[in-house]
Amino acid sequence: MIRKNIFSRASLIAALALTAHSVQAQDIHFTQFNAVPMVINPAFTGNFDGQMRAAAIYRNQWQSVTIPYVTYGASLDAPLVHDLSIDDYLAGGVQVYEDKAGDGNLTNFTVLASVAYHKFFGKDVNKTLSVGFQGGYSEKSIDLSKLYFGDDFLNGQYMSGLGAQQQYLNNRLHYFTVNAGISWAHSTSSNFGYELGVGANNLNQPADGFAKEQNSQAASGLGMRYTAQLGAIWYVSEKFSLRPGVLYQSQNTANEIIAGNEFHYIVGNPEVRSFASAVFAGIWYRTGDALMVTVGGEWKSWRLGLSYDYNISDLQTATNGNGGFEISLRYILPNPLDFAHRLVYPCSRF
Repeated sequence: MIRKNIFSRASLIAALALTAHSVQAQDIHFTQFNAVPMVINPAFTGNFDGQMRAAAIYRNQWQSVTIPYVTYGASLDAPLVHDLSIDDYLAGGVQVYEDKAGDGNLTNFTVLASVAYHKFFGKDVNKTLSVGFQGGYSEKSIDLSKLYFGDDFLNGQYMSGLGAQQQYLNNRLHYFTVNAGISWAHSTSSNFGYELGVGANNLNQPADGFAKEQNSQAASGLGMRYTAQLGAIWYVSEKFSLRPGVLYQSQNTANEIIAGNEFHYIVGNPEVRSFASAVFAGIWYRTGDALMVTVGGEWKSWRLGLSYDYNISDLQTATNGNGGFEISLRYILPNPLDFAHRLVYPCSRF
């Protein structure tokens, strides 16, 4: 029975690797997608109230059924050139993440560099059109020695080193990718603002497969990932706000929709809402996959968020409902002018 379980689980990973020429990989995803804005859309680079933003995130998933899938991420972005045309500015940023998955230590290390131009409209500078571009480098690797293949078994017995499938696989690959996005933000009043955006990732569809080229057949291209986002902030009172959001992603045959709301309450001085001390809690739903809850707090320029996924997919029996855990931390260096003018317009959701 033990041998059968090992074979069943490990051979699945081997099958995915062997069919890399026909199965196209999927990009990472996070529950707290607002903590990794440059992964979602390059147009969100530098799209915040402040002088500089630094963030980090950690995700641990599927620990109850296999070696956990672990993802780390960190980012830094800031406005670079101000007053290009009245209040317009150019922003830049860097996003780094590493993802490790399963028994074969399938690892994806990616570095993304972003630039975005933010154009303001209106008398009170409360409408913003943002356009962003991004270039990235990815390196993927897999430990073939930890994979089991069909021809590693003889008469039902595992025979180490017997298989020949590994000779058809590379254990490492790397490629460059190009992404682009656009967003529109509008604060209709001091108590309501919204933002929507669309993005396209992997525009150059780089080769992404561990299978060695045979018969002049090149590895498959990484599928484009399309995104659409909508978020809002609505202050129903001086201190309490609703922050709904929707994220849609599509890549190859995979589609994902996350929708929900964050309930946000200011416990400090609400005069400068962007940097007031606050607590928040949210509930989110990823279609066909999980129910997610988020909780956390904000203090001065810091925001700490925790989230947990409760699995409701077909894997629920195996996972017992256990999904993924995330923790995120963000810091925004405030702009002194925000405090001088006591800005109260709601900032963008992402």
